[in-house]
Order: sequence, then structure tokens, then C-alpha cells
Amino acid sequence: MTVTEPASGPQEALLRRVIGWFAANGVGDTSLRALAAEIGTSHRMLIYHFGSREGLLTAMVDAVWRDQQQLFESLLREAADDPYDGAWRFWSRLADDRAFAPLFFEMAAAAMQGHAWASSLRTWVVVWTDRLARFFEDVGHPAARAQAQARMAMAMSRGVLFELALTGDRAAADATMAAFLDSTRPPRPAA
Repeated sequence: MTVTEPASGPQEALLRRVIGWFAANGVGDTSLRALAAEIGTSHRMLIYHFGSREGLLTAMVDAVWRDQQQLFESLLREAADDPYDGAWRFWSRLADDRAFAPLFFEMAAAAMQGHAWASSLRTWVVVWTDRLARFFEDVGHPAARAQAQARMAMAMSRGVLFELALTGDRAAADATMAAFLDSTRPPRPAA
């Protein structure tokens, strides 16, 4: 998993190990005891820091969400002259991180099935859509068009990421995302 900032403190360090393990192995019905044994800690430490399995999974969803937001904002700042370059770099980082898609889609399925620990993904979708709408407004789209572009971007990126996770065809995924991003550039004013 992509981590945008170093762990600060024992709880954060433990959470990073948990995220790494779940990203590589899936969440499934893994118990705290089994997870603790896999990451080299005790289930008591997991309970101490997170209260329960639900608390741990909720912390994981929130951390993954925070990491992705921070990464996006950071890449946009780095590419201030061309926001589309920042968006492309964000896509590239997601696609490079082979563990992100399976974990994200497992978390999304849990949210769809009503698991409380994954419920913040509903908020995640709204926040991301709003942030992408601001991105499209910033590059020159009118507000109504920017909102539609944001929803299309959310759908496109999830779909392409899903296909990439299943097929491993990075060249096709990159070509699709490049074409999509190019199609969202606002028309240039006539000279």
C-alpha cells in the first residue's frame, strides 16, 4: 500500500502493518488473533489500540482514505503548472500499487453489504466527487459540467482500476486513462 507519510507512534505503526497485511492477503473473516500472529504482535495490542476488530477495520478504511486524499493533493501541488499532470501521476501511483485495488474493492463490497466498519466509504465517494468537481472547475469547466466530469472520473477510474486488477494489462489501463483525461480537458478558446 502507498503510505504518504511516515508512521508516527506505535498505533500508527501497527496500523500500517495491518494495512500492509490486509492489502496482501485480504480482510475476509480474519480474526484479531490470526492477524496478530501474522504481523508479529498480540491480539491484546490490537484491542488496546483499536478496541475491537470493527474498530481496527474502521481505522484501516479511514487511513487508506486519508492516504489517498493526501497523495492526490500533494501531486496536484507538485504539478501546479499542469493539474492534468498531477491527475495522471495520481493514476500512475494507484496503478503501481498492486495491493490497493483488491483492498479497496473488498472494502467497497463490505460497505455495500452494510458492514459498519466500511460505512465511511459512502462519505469517501461524496468527498472525492466534490474534490474532483473542484479540480474540473479549477481547470476551466463550468460548475454543472465539472460535477458531471467528477462523476465520470470516479466511475472511469474505478472501472479501469478494477480491470487492471483482474487482467494486469497496465498498457491498456494507462491508454484508457490517458484518453479519458484528455477527453476531459476543457475546450480551448478560439483564437
